[in-house]
Amino acid sequence: MELLYRDDALLVCVKPAGVLSEDRGEDSAPALLRDELGGYIGVVHRLDRPVGGVMVFSRDPGMTGKLTTSFSETGEKTYLAVVSGDPGDGGTYEDLLYHDPRANKTFVVRRMRAGVRQARLRFEKIRSEQVGGQTLSLVRVTLETGRTHQIRTQFASRSMPIVGDRRYGSRVKADGIALWSARIAFDHPVDGRRMVFQKDPPADFPLR
Repeated sequence: MELLYRDDALLVCVKPAGVLSEDRGEDSAPALLRDELGGYIGVVHRLDRPVGGVMVFSRDPGMTGKLTTSFSETGEKTYLAVVSGDPGDGGTYEDLLYHDPRANKTFVVRRMRAGVRQARLRFEKIRSEQVGGQTLSLVRVTLETGRTHQIRTQFASRSMPIVGDRRYGSRVKADGIALWSARIAFDHPVDGRRMVFQKDPPADFPLR
């Protein structure tokens, strides 16, 4: 995997789409990083398996919790997504989300109950384009909460599924889903430096 930054406390890499971000199996991102770098690799946050892009891991067991706290208190996560339809120039989506672990799918629900969590994101449209007789829109999404499948669910619930995301209703044929972790910012857990990393999506991303 491409490395963007590395020190004794953490590393920043570009996770390929299709690679599991959790530490399960020989083909997961942590296992691949251990094979390449050796030593401890701790999971700080997650990306869905089909989502690629910038991701942070800890290099010291004592740093994992500190990095997780830093992300929750000072972190910023920005994604690029291509959705079906035109969401308008920008705005904020707020929903109540319930994740069904058995189906591995998240749903928008109307009222709070066990397992339901509030979700909020901001987005701005970069551009829209007619592709194959339908409108596709490239949007920049900033998460204010980090829920399972949050971006995928919130856009799909408004009849604008992410391109290629068949789980959430996309009918556009694509290799994988058009969602990319483009930018991450957080405070370094040791010296407090503001760390900012970004990476453009690959050339086969539907809109750029």
